[in-house]
Amino acid sequence: MSNSAKAEAVLALNRFGMGPRPGSIAAVGADPRGALIAELDRSLILTAAADLPSSAKAYRTVADANARRTARAKQAQQQAKKLQIAASSAAATGDQNNQPQAQTQAPAQGQDKDVVEMAAKQAADAVPDPGRPIYLQEAKLRTEAALAADIGFAERLVWFWSNHFCVSANRIQSMSGAYEREAVRAHTLGRFVDLLLAVEGHPAMLFYLDNLGSMGANSIAGINRSSGLNENFAREVMELHTLGVRTGYTQDDVISFANVLTGWTLLPPGADPQHGGEFTFNPRLHEPGAQTVLGRRYEQEDVEQGRAVLRDLAAHPATATHVATKLARHFVADEPSPVLVEQMAKTYRDTEGDLKAVAIAMVSSDEAWRGPPSKLKRPGEWVVGMVRAAGITVVDPARYTGGQELLGEALWRPPAPKGYPDDEASWIDGVGRRLDVANNFAERIAGTADPQGIIEDVFASEIAPEVKQAVGRAESRQQALALLFMSADFQRR
Repeated sequence: MSNSAKAEAVLALNRFGMGPRPGSIAAVGADPRGALIAELDRSLILTAAADLPSSAKAYRTVADANARRTARAKQAQQQAKKLQIAASSAAATGDQNNQPQAQTQAPAQGQDKDVVEMAAKQAADAVPDPGRPIYLQEAKLRTEAALAADIGFAERLVWFWSNHFCVSANRIQSMSGAYEREAVRAHTLGRFVDLLLAVEGHPAMLFYLDNLGSMGANSIAGINRSSGLNENFAREVMELHTLGVRTGYTQDDVISFANVLTGWTLLPPGADPQHGGEFTFNPRLHEPGAQTVLGRRYEQEDVEQGRAVLRDLAAHPATATHVATKLARHFVADEPSPVLVEQMAKTYRDTEGDLKAVAIAMVSSDEAWRGPPSKLKRPGEWVVGMVRAAGITVVDPARYTGGQELLGEALWRPPAPKGYPDDEASWIDGVGRRLDVANNFAERIAGTADPQGIIEDVFASEIAPEVKQAVGRAESRQQALALLFMSADFQRR
């Protein structure tokens, strides 16, 4: 390969993939655009996912554990109280026979409440929480898929859409990984409308955006309970997931759409041990009657009313522009070329939201390849790129997710429904913390990873001359690796 071909291959791997790894330059070859497109034809199914529970089963597993924990705590409280009653009775008998002895025991009786609470806590802690192990297993599977990919373009798209349609493990830890597999990964290269229907109808999203108990004022449940409507879900779908901010919808549209989405909930695990945690439409929560959203009237009386609105939102021109802008900003530049955005938006409109076609339009455009690799990688991308360069394909999920959290991008734990930001200003202040992570990782792999080998074999020597010089002058292999990982060649794309 010529030097220019090698440079373009490295750019393809950094800008659109997960970063170079051993053998990836050869996988890209002399046609990086063709290699990126070819990767989209491969399956995104995770073969090891069969060992992991579905989101609903994970939810039931955690709910069952919580129920057992509560039951054991109550039993321990009851037993502790019985022992205290017995002790009090014995003390009362002693009072009649030996008044001074009873007086010496009296202060100890003031500790009764603490003893009961401690017994309850110990009993509850004896039942392990299955949510954390499920989360770590999902994290391991996801991360190792990114490490093993030749290029990682398809995996990057999964990560992008998972962040666009984010949920938080802080709210629903047991479902966070399965949600990505079931709703996002399965539709990443399909049509946007199918992705939209899958994520908005997923129990994790309904839980995260507080729609489980939302009920219409005139619904059966609303009348009987005098409860109200929750507009949060509807607003985020319009503002974040589809149309974007300031695109013509009004507060009345949000309220009407929220009424449309009443009844979208999940089956409680206690009410249905076999299907608890699955999506269900509850007509008793649903606001009856037609609703008007964005000037269109929806007459349906069931779950199809909400699906009809979502289909129309997916087809809206504002959604095409919003999606194209976010994709271009994520992959190419904080301020992407308007020409590139319009090319991608037009492809979206012409193909009725074919996301694979939109991704192909992006990497096929000269606009996406212009300019130096100046966009700062988010922490998760940088960490994976560093680990890939070292040739590592297996990770300790607890260590890995801990590092993610240290860098401010905890896995599946965004600070708000808009997900993690994609601009440099949001991440530049945290670059100093990356040095700690780079040093720690360099120390662990110094015995097996050769920095010169990474430069020459993994990056095909497409590393800045000053970085090569700094690595060559380093006092130790650990220092050389840390310098390499902190260089712009690793930090930017």
